This record gives sequence, C-alpha cells and structure tokens, in this order.
Amino acid sequence: MSVDESYLVYVQDQLSSLGPTTVRKMFGGAGLYLKGTIFAIIADDALYFKVDDANRPDYEAAGQGPFNPYGGKSTMSSYYEVPIEVLEDDEKIREWADKAVEAAIRAPSTKAKKRQ
Repeated sequence: MSVDESYLVYVQDQLSSLGPTTVRKMFGGAGLYLKGTIFAIIADDALYFKVDDANRPDYEAAGQGPFNPYGGKSTMSSYYEVPIEVLEDDEKIREWADKAVEAAIRAPSTKAKKRQ
C-alpha cells in the first residue's frame, strides 16, 4: 500500500467542502478524519469511504467492492472504494462523503470495545 502525495492533495481538495480534514499516515496508506472521526482511507491511490447498511447499496449499485488490502479473501467490509466518477464530481463526492461521515459516527467505537 502506498499513497502518492499529489493524489492525497487532490482528494483533500475534492473533500474541502466538508471542512478541514486531518490525514494520518498508516501502514503505507492514509486515514482521513473529520473532527477526529475516521471516515475514509487511501491505499494504492484509491479512496475508500466508510460504509454501513445505509450507504453500502450505493457502492454495490456502482459495482464497487470492499477494501481488500492483501488481494485475497480477507477484506475490510466497512470500507468500499469510491467510484472515480463520484470522486471527480463535486456534488456527488460531497453527498457520498457526508454519508461516509454519518456511517463512521454510527459505527460502534473501538475504544469502547477495548475498555470493556
């Protein structure tokens, strides 16, 4: 996994209407955060948004699948790749990003799980 800096800058520019996002490099990729909540990841110059039952059908209808960091059967089903036509469309990317943020907020906190 890797992230080209110019792609990262492009994605942040496309998401600028959300407000200031924070990028944290991780495992060769990057996590994108809004107000401390991770809602997207970038790996191998592809953008993946957080999904749940509310927005997953959008990705499936577009023929997109879950993040598959190792190319095998193991996937991260809570993140799906954003179609390029959505990333390049200012209105669509905002709509899909808003849904990803909402999914991230609805997701159970891993911190709460660790405390239990």
